[in-house]
Amino acid sequence: MIKRIFPFLDWFTGYSMAMLRADGISGLTVALVLIPQSMAYAQLAGLPPYYGLYASFLPPMIASLFGSSRQLATGPVAVVSLMTSASLEPLATAGSEGYIAYAILLALMVGMFQLSLGVLRLGLVVNFLSHPVVNGFTNAAAIIIATSQLSKMFGVDVDGAEHHYETIIRVVKAAIHYTHWTTFILGALAFGIMYGLKRIAPKIPNVLVAVVITTVISWSIGFEHDASVNSSAIQNPEVSQLIDKFNAAANGLKPLAEKRTGASRKLEEAKLSKDPIAILDAEHADRVIQTQSEILKHEAHVHREKIRTMLFSAATQPDETMLFYPQNQLPPASKTDDRIWRIKIGNKPIDSEKIRMVGGGEVVGVVPKGLPSFTVPQINLKIMLHLLPYAAIISLLGFMEAISIAKAMASKTGQRLDPNQELIGQGLANLLGAVGKSYPVSGSFSRSAVNLQAGAMTGLSSVFTSIAVVIALLFFTPLLYHLPQSVLAAVIMMAVIGLINISGFVHAWEAQWYDGVISVISFVFTLWFAPHLDKGIMIGVGLCLAVFLYKSMRPTVASLARHEDEALRCATTHGLKECAYISVIRFDGPLFFANSSYLEDQITDLMRDKKTLKHILIVSNGINDIDASGEETLSLLIDRVRSAGVDISFSGINESVMRVIKRTHLLAKIGVDHVFPTMEKAISQFHESAHRDGEEENCPLQTVCHLVS
Repeated sequence: MIKRIFPFLDWFTGYSMAMLRADGISGLTVALVLIPQSMAYAQLAGLPPYYGLYASFLPPMIASLFGSSRQLATGPVAVVSLMTSASLEPLATAGSEGYIAYAILLALMVGMFQLSLGVLRLGLVVNFLSHPVVNGFTNAAAIIIATSQLSKMFGVDVDGAEHHYETIIRVVKAAIHYTHWTTFILGALAFGIMYGLKRIAPKIPNVLVAVVITTVISWSIGFEHDASVNSSAIQNPEVSQLIDKFNAAANGLKPLAEKRTGASRKLEEAKLSKDPIAILDAEHADRVIQTQSEILKHEAHVHREKIRTMLFSAATQPDETMLFYPQNQLPPASKTDDRIWRIKIGNKPIDSEKIRMVGGGEVVGVVPKGLPSFTVPQINLKIMLHLLPYAAIISLLGFMEAISIAKAMASKTGQRLDPNQELIGQGLANLLGAVGKSYPVSGSFSRSAVNLQAGAMTGLSSVFTSIAVVIALLFFTPLLYHLPQSVLAAVIMMAVIGLINISGFVHAWEAQWYDGVISVISFVFTLWFAPHLDKGIMIGVGLCLAVFLYKSMRPTVASLARHEDEALRCATTHGLKECAYISVIRFDGPLFFANSSYLEDQITDLMRDKKTLKHILIVSNGINDIDASGEETLSLLIDRVRSAGVDISFSGINESVMRVIKRTHLLAKIGVDHVFPTMEKAISQFHESAHRDGEEENCPLQTVCHLVS
C-alpha cells in the first residue's frame, strides 16, 4: 500500500552510486535542453518566457515521483502550449495579468481532471481520442505551431485574425513590406546549428549550443536597440494624429468592458427573475455594448496597422538626441546610424511622452530572478466553466502524449507501466505545478529520448532536472536577457518537425479507408478552424463515434461456404458458391437494440431469395453480448422461420449469451438439440436430412465450389 501511494520507493531497491551518477548526468543533460525549450514553449502559450521556467522546476519532479515511468521527462510541450493559447485567447490578451492567472487556473483544472481519472482508474477514457484523430490533429498542430513563429522569425508584428491562416497572410504581407534581416539571420543560424548538430553529433545538446552562440552574438552586436522619445522627436504630423486616434479607441475599450460586466450581471439577474421583458432589455443592452466594443477594436486595429507600416530613419543631433524622419526623407547632411526604426505598439494606449522606437531586434529581456511565490490559483467558477472543455481535451491529449512516449521507452527498458498511476503522476504535476505558477504540462518526446539516451536509470534524473532549473532561476537569469526571440521561434520550429508524420495518414488508410478519411478530415478542419483547435478534435471524435455506431448498427453478416483451406469462409469475399438447401450465417458483433432488426432483415431477404432453403445455421461465435431487444428479435425470428417450413439452429453460443437465453426460456424454444458447440458438428448433424430428395451433386459446404464467372 505504501509503495502504491509512493511509487518512487521502488527506485531505491538495489540502487547504487553508479546509478546515482547516471541519473545525475542524464538529469543535467535534460535540463540543458529544457531551459531554452521551456521558454520558447511559454511564448507559444502566450505567456512571458520565464513562465516556461516556472513550469519546469516542480512538474518534472512531481510527475516522476508519482508516475510509473522512470524515464519520462515532463514539462512544457508544443501541442499543450498551443492548446493553452487557443483556450485562453477569447478570455484575455496574451501576456496580460488576467491571461497569466487563467493559464495557471487551467493547469489546476487539468491536474484535477487527470488526478481524478487516475484515482478512479478511468485511464481507458483516453480511448475516445482514436489514433486517426490524434494523427490528423498532431500534424495540423505542427503546421500551426511552426507558422505561428513566422512573425518572430521575420521580426514583424501583426494583429491576430479570427482564423490562423488569415493571421499568416498578414505576417507574409508585413514581411514583404519589412523584414528585420538580423533577426531572420540569427533565427536561421540557430536552426542550422540545431539541425546540423542533431545530424552530426546527436549527443551534444544542440538547443543549448544554438542558444549560447546566438545570445553571445546578440550581446556583442547590440542586437536590441531601442529608444524612448516623446512625440515631438518624430518628424511626421500623421504619427501624432494616428496615435491620438488609436489611444481614443484603446481608452474607450476599458469602460465598455466594465459596462459589459455590469450588463452580464443584470442579464443573469433577469434570467433568474424569469421576467421576459427584463431579459430582452438586458440582452439588448449586452449586444449594444458588445457591438460598440467590436467597433472600437476594429478602429484600434486599423490605426495600429497603419502605425506599424511606418518606417523611420534617425538623425542624430549635436546634443546626441535623435529625430526620426520618414524613411528616405532625412534632411541633407544628417548624421544617421543607417538603422530602420519602427514604433513599438501593442494593445495598450501609447504614452506620447514615452514612445518606444525599435531600431533592432526583439530579445527575451529581463527574467525575474528567484523562484515564484507559491499560492493557490484564485478560483473563478464562471471562467472554470468556460475552460472545462479545453481542460478535458488538454488532459486527454497530454496524457496520450505522455503514455505513448512512456510505452515506447518501456518497450526498450522492459519496465512495467501503469496507465492509471501515470495519470496520477501527470495530474499531481499539473496540480502542484499550478501552485508554483506553472501552466499545463505533459511528457515530452524529445526530452524523454534525451533522458533515455543519457542513461537515466530512475525518475531521480527528473529530480536532478528540477534542481538544475531552480539553480538557473536563482543565479543565471541575467544571462538570458540578450537571447533573441527569433532563436526561441527556431527552437519551437525545430521541435515540431518531429510531429509531422505523413505516413500516419497512409497507415490509417491501409488499416481502414474510413480511418484514413477521418484522419485527413481532422487535419483539414483543425487547420481551418485554428486557433479554435477544439473544433477540429470534436469533429474527428464525432466522425469516429458515427462510424462506430454505423458499424454497430450494421455488423458483418456473412454467408459461409467451403474454402480451399477446408475452413468455412465468406462466400461473397472469396467468390464461393453457396449451398442451395442450407445457409450458414455468421453474425459478427453484439446483438442489441440498434442492430437486431438488421439480422432479421438479412434472414428475411435470404429466405426470399433462396426458394429451396431448408435449414439456417446461425454461427454465434461473434455474438459476445445480447440484450432484451436482441433476445426478442431471435424469438420472433425463430417463429417466422419455422412457420415458413425452414428449420433454424445455432452454433458456438458463448457463456454470457447462453445465460441470457436460458433465463428468458429462449433455449427451450430453440431446442437443446438445435444448439451445437461448433458449426462443423451442426452441419454434419442435419446435412443429410436437408439434402434428402435434393438435386445438388456437390454441396459447397463439403466441397470447394467457386462461382462461374
